[in-house]
Amino acid sequence: MDRARETMHIEGGRSLHGTLGVHTAKNSALYLILASLLSDEPLVLLDVPRLADVLVELELLEHLGAEVRWEGRELRLHAREVQRNSAPYALVSRMRASFVAMGALLARTGEARISMPGGCAFGPRPVDRHLTAFRALGIEVDESGGAFAARRTGPVQGTVAFEAPTVGGTQNVLLASALGEGDVTIENAALEPEVADLAALLNAMGGRVEGAGTPVIQVQGVPRLHGATFRPIPDRIEAGTFMLAVAATRGDVVLRDLRPTHVQAVLDALSQTGVRVVVESPESVRIDATGDLNATDVTATEYPGVPTDLQAPFGAYLATLPGVSVVRDRVYPDRYTHVAELQRMGASLELTDRTLVIRGGQPLHGAAVHAADIRAGGALVVAALAARGTSQVSGVEFIDRGYERLASRLGSLGASVSLERVGDSTAGASVAGGSAVDASSVDASGRGAGSASGAGGNAAVSVTRTD
Repeated sequence: MDRARETMHIEGGRSLHGTLGVHTAKNSALYLILASLLSDEPLVLLDVPRLADVLVELELLEHLGAEVRWEGRELRLHAREVQRNSAPYALVSRMRASFVAMGALLARTGEARISMPGGCAFGPRPVDRHLTAFRALGIEVDESGGAFAARRTGPVQGTVAFEAPTVGGTQNVLLASALGEGDVTIENAALEPEVADLAALLNAMGGRVEGAGTPVIQVQGVPRLHGATFRPIPDRIEAGTFMLAVAATRGDVVLRDLRPTHVQAVLDALSQTGVRVVVESPESVRIDATGDLNATDVTATEYPGVPTDLQAPFGAYLATLPGVSVVRDRVYPDRYTHVAELQRMGASLELTDRTLVIRGGQPLHGAAVHAADIRAGGALVVAALAARGTSQVSGVEFIDRGYERLASRLGSLGASVSLERVGDSTAGASVAGGSAVDASSVDASGRGAGSASGAGGNAAVSVTRTD
């Protein structure tokens, strides 16, 4: 199904209530998938979200020669042979994470050619730190024709000292160094849980990685890695977005199947606004926003701070609160594609010198808005759920990259959300106060469930609930 032709219709003003499970992390799964290239044995990943970005990554794996098969929500990968060591622009331009295939290909084949990566539209995402790291480990890197060619001339060994922590850069080095004869030290490594998750998988495959989750990681290369069965960590960005939606609608929801420690900064910021946060178990949190709330300031930073991926959804929530809030993003200071769209909904926002000042308290109203990237989409959904009236959110293809079956899952908490194709009011799904199938349960590329690259097809799902 062509998601670019769909809009999400949200009738706002309904508080969210109930219990919801958090899916596994897309931002971890993307790099775990690449780790399958390091072994000629099968890798099984459990409960993998069937999101557009995941499907793009699987297209890349198939292009490189790996076998890909879905069995329900289990993803079975087998890179028995790596037939190519280049990733074309047509694939890499669709998602920046594809660039990290360079490390895996270097480890397995000794060479890699990767086009300049693409991804979201909120600003440049340079890969210079990746390339500098590779060169520090004795890898030759050249650039020509909009692509980077890397070649291993000996053991991958030495010390990488990143100027600033980089998640993708740290993961690229982990993949490049896990298989081989050298010892590698990564200094100023990224602390994000997704890095530790990749290290845990590599160790489960027989690797030797120590210190992941700290600023210094030690990798001792091994001659061979074997297959494994592994479950990615819960998605802390998805969890945070649902938390903010609950708070924006003044709801009361228990989120389960998450790790509260991974979202502690989010929980702290919500508490500062007056939300009642109860950690009910090591895997569940209650978000109760039914009391009095107030404004606060939020700054997105590297982990363990508030994630940059939640900066935009936080802004949408803060716009519903009385008082003045200030939002900054130290990771991607220009990540504000959502601001003009929130203003269309009545939010009082002023963006000056990369600082967003929010004067909240005035009710938001429904409007036609467009999501220009994944997390801007999350922000607009949060705002639309809280607004009076009905909003039409376009850019569903971006939302699908980060949130699986969002309409039906929000519907299970009492939201009124429908997906409609432009020019075809009969094709779509409507969810009002209950769970239902929605069009996003068909994978985002329109493919069948059994293959990463099966024949496309058009699916029309029409489900309406009035209770």
